[in-house]
Amino acid sequence: MTEYFEVHERDGAARVGELRLDFEAVAGDADSDTDSNPDAAPDRTPPQTTPALVDDVLEDAGSLWSAEREFPDGDDSALTVLPHRSFPGGTADEVQESFAVDYPDVEFPSVAVVSSDHVDDHGTDAYAVSDVQSFTGHGAGLVEAVVNVREEIPTDTALFFSGVATPRNVALLAYAGVDLFDRTAAIVKGTEGRYLTTDEAYFLEDLEELPCSCPACQQPREAFTREDCVDHNVNALEAELGIVRRRIRDGRLRDYVEGQARQDQWLTAAMRELDSQWGYLAERTPILRDAQIDAATEDTLRRVEIQRYADRVTTRYQNRFKNPLVLVPCSAAKPYSESQSHRQFHDAIQWRAHLVSMTSPIGVVPQELETTYPAQHYDTVVTGRWSEDEKQFVSEVLRRYLERNEYPKIIAHVPNEGYRDIVGRVEEELDLDITYTVDEHPTDDESLANLSEALSGELKYSKREREHNTVRAIADYLLGDGAGDDLFEDIQTTSRYPKIQVRDREDTQLATMVPQYGTLSFTLAGARRWVDSDAPVKRVEIDGFVPHGSVLAPGVVEADEEIRVGDEVVVEGPKAFGVGRAEMFGREMAESSRGIAAEIRHVEEK
Repeated sequence: MTEYFEVHERDGAARVGELRLDFEAVAGDADSDTDSNPDAAPDRTPPQTTPALVDDVLEDAGSLWSAEREFPDGDDSALTVLPHRSFPGGTADEVQESFAVDYPDVEFPSVAVVSSDHVDDHGTDAYAVSDVQSFTGHGAGLVEAVVNVREEIPTDTALFFSGVATPRNVALLAYAGVDLFDRTAAIVKGTEGRYLTTDEAYFLEDLEELPCSCPACQQPREAFTREDCVDHNVNALEAELGIVRRRIRDGRLRDYVEGQARQDQWLTAAMRELDSQWGYLAERTPILRDAQIDAATEDTLRRVEIQRYADRVTTRYQNRFKNPLVLVPCSAAKPYSESQSHRQFHDAIQWRAHLVSMTSPIGVVPQELETTYPAQHYDTVVTGRWSEDEKQFVSEVLRRYLERNEYPKIIAHVPNEGYRDIVGRVEEELDLDITYTVDEHPTDDESLANLSEALSGELKYSKREREHNTVRAIADYLLGDGAGDDLFEDIQTTSRYPKIQVRDREDTQLATMVPQYGTLSFTLAGARRWVDSDAPVKRVEIDGFVPHGSVLAPGVVEADEEIRVGDEVVVEGPKAFGVGRAEMFGREMAESSRGIAAEIRHVEEK
């Protein structure tokens, strides 16, 4: 745990944090300076927003390989690297164990040096990885190292990579979970005459002009020296970190990395290796957010948000309608039901069938989950042509969906381009008999007439049934298979979709549907019903206080490890019972010494 580093924003494994150096001195200095001289600036190190370069606040107490070191006094305005022994990649286990350093507890901001395959919790605020040079440039090696270190050190501590950050790779490194960097690589390459940009490292002599407008580049090319090149490289690195921080705050770093990683093959490999680390990324990736997903590459199919949605739809969702299934294409407008094409589909169907949309990169979207993140939070490249990867992914999701859910009849109201091929694959694999209703285009008059005729004689389901099934489907998706029936078997609904209010038979409100995310927001009565049900409860145990507005991490005694950022959580302690939304994942709540663990919506004192 740390008193000097606090995470404020999260985007998967990437974080925007704050190094609160000289924190104790700030309050005292600021108060005294203000009293004596209002215009005087306090003598302090300003908070450092991460991911960031930390050269200016780093003090290295030195390596124990070269000499014995006096233990540093430390300084609250600096991040002190404690006396250490660094081990390069490939160092034998017995050597590392024999020469391991025993780091004592200190009262100042500190950094322990660890190798990626021998990591212990030393109680420091940050961890520097000694063998980083051995796996930089190797995608699988980088990911294995970062994941191994991150899983062993406390979640609220910072990870420091020295000597490797460049404008081209720093976004991917931050995406993997690295918080702190230095200028070393930028300086070294500048002195070698390598001019760094986000897409390339140019030899200075090959540049006819300077492709940058930073202060160092505000001069003629012929006057530009290697010293200027150093300044430019550092400027470019700092600018890229500014973009990374902005992207993390917006929840859109992955969109940026998908493009940026293309500038170097090993970065693309590292991004794909990270996608294979499901447990590592899924634990840290929110279940909902405002940010739109730009599905611009096929790597989007491997994103945690996409894979999680497909997994929950095919393992938790259950169709509760007795009507036929109609498969339709997605629409550009979100949610789908508000698009012109889907309004035409609904006019033809007239509530006589259950509507499921097919789309890349999401897979399949039952009508009850059309607002649930990320089903209404993505945009994709529209070419009319499907890649083989897209076909394989969507057909696999559709197959799993149809294996889990039975229908008396299946109608595919889809165009020939891609959609028909996908449905045909699943039809053959599962030995189904599917009716196709599109002649030329799904919204032409003849095709819509075919769709309506295919549902002739089918009974309509009621608005009440649709709303109740929507609430139950969302509960299944959020809480687990069967949770909808456990929690909401006997309910009534009020208000209009998509702002449905859920009440019990005594008219007590239990929950409200949140259309922004397609989730459920519980009341205290709903939380009590949740606790008393068979549905898995995501619980945060707190100390003996009554929270108001939020629960800070130091007040958390224990938290369910299945909690993800954005989850509904029950908060309970000796003096309080409440319900709210998680701002950290479960393990982070229990391990962290700073930051907001959960925002509280309703609470009562016991």
